[in-house]
Amino acid sequence: MKPPRRTGSAFERAEAAFKSATTKPVEAASRPAPKTIGVPEGKETVSIRLDRAVLEHFQEDGPGWQDRINAALRIAAGLEGE
Repeated sequence: MKPPRRTGSAFERAEAAFKSATTKPVEAASRPAPKTIGVPEGKETVSIRLDRAVLEHFQEDGPGWQDRINAALRIAAGLEGE
């Protein structure tokens, strides 16, 4: 018997895994907690492994590439309006 065939591309599976890991679960509360809009708390230095193509994409426009990556991650996490 053959093993079950994988459906979808590796990109689609990776995208689904990313969304499931970064999407906050819906709480059972009847009303959502109010969002506070304020100044970001600051930034932390972290180490992250990125694909070479992703890094080159953000570095193409020169200085500020780390801020551009941060902005893209804020949009992906749904934090753009905060």
